[in-house]
Amino acid sequence: MSLSRQRVTQRTLQRLLLKRFGMAAVTYGLTGLLCWVAIFNDLWRASIATALILTGLALLTQSVFLGLFLSGQNLRFRDPSLTLAQVLVALAWLTVLLAMFANGRGALLVVYVLILLFGVFQLPPKVFARCAAGAFFGFAGLNLYEAYRYPLADPGPAILQVSVLGGVMFWMSLFASYVQAMRQRMRQRRFALQAHRDTLRGMMRQLEDLAATDELTGLFNRRHFLRFANRELESLGADCQHGLALIDLDHFKRINDVHGHAAGDRVLQTFASVAQACLRDGDIIARYGGEEFVLLLPNTQPDRFTACCERLREAFNQAEPLGIKVDTLSLSIGMTLLTMHDDLDEALQRADQALYRAKRSGRNRCAAAWEDVDA
Repeated sequence: MSLSRQRVTQRTLQRLLLKRFGMAAVTYGLTGLLCWVAIFNDLWRASIATALILTGLALLTQSVFLGLFLSGQNLRFRDPSLTLAQVLVALAWLTVLLAMFANGRGALLVVYVLILLFGVFQLPPKVFARCAAGAFFGFAGLNLYEAYRYPLADPGPAILQVSVLGGVMFWMSLFASYVQAMRQRMRQRRFALQAHRDTLRGMMRQLEDLAATDELTGLFNRRHFLRFANRELESLGADCQHGLALIDLDHFKRINDVHGHAAGDRVLQTFASVAQACLRDGDIIARYGGEEFVLLLPNTQPDRFTACCERLREAFNQAEPLGIKVDTLSLSIGMTLLTMHDDLDEALQRADQALYRAKRSGRNRCAAAWEDVDA
């Protein structure tokens, strides 16, 4: 992954984590609001000063988490969301708050569920179960301590609250395990789907290559070349021109008649190898039909285009097909230039006329359509 893409991914992750932290902060705010409701209804057995101190300390702990997210220090941890730390801190704070209640403690047991919901999708099942067990034993220990310290007149509500919390924590542990198993299966299916998608893309690329490639020479075929040349012509600027050439192998019919079609195929393959070795990466050579080929040189000048075609002609003239003995190979080339607002069919016709002149002048030579214009 590139550095810029990695930074974009990290920013996206941080925005998501800040949203989750905002939800946790809202939960803290609602819990604090409920505590103040309890204070005003005489359900809080500590002092107002204690409530203010606890509120300040809770804000301090949340400020620490917020600072970690805003500074990016959370990314240094194995879990950048800091879910486990936030859940443990929230459970500890809730248990401390419940210790301050005289009555009405059972109404806030639902906050345990809200806290643990933040870990359902993030914490491993065993870690989640330990957090749930910690919440249960913390609340049960609080009730046992009060029962030991202050004999209860009616222990029934406390026993019921501890039992309800134990059942809910057990159910949430099972639910978290089920959710994580579902996420694991979905992840495996996503990976399998991605593998199938990559395979299909590879097959599509192979089909596209087969559809665009001449089977014998490995060069582009006529249909692909015409599509590519039209696209290049549409994007051609006023200050730019392309070179277009038709290439015909001289006396190819004689090679087939004397040496057989297998030798003719070897000659065609030899020309393809020579052309690929002589041309640049951006140049396009394609089999136009039979022993005829077409060449497109983007962004070139007449002298450079002529030099390229002459280099190709001389290299083929010196080539020796493997496995067969053929007289000197040669080819003829008709060249023209593509300019802005040019028509591809007309340009191919100009190149064909130049090729005819090269053939008529004795073959094994290059002829340019712009020579007639200069004349």
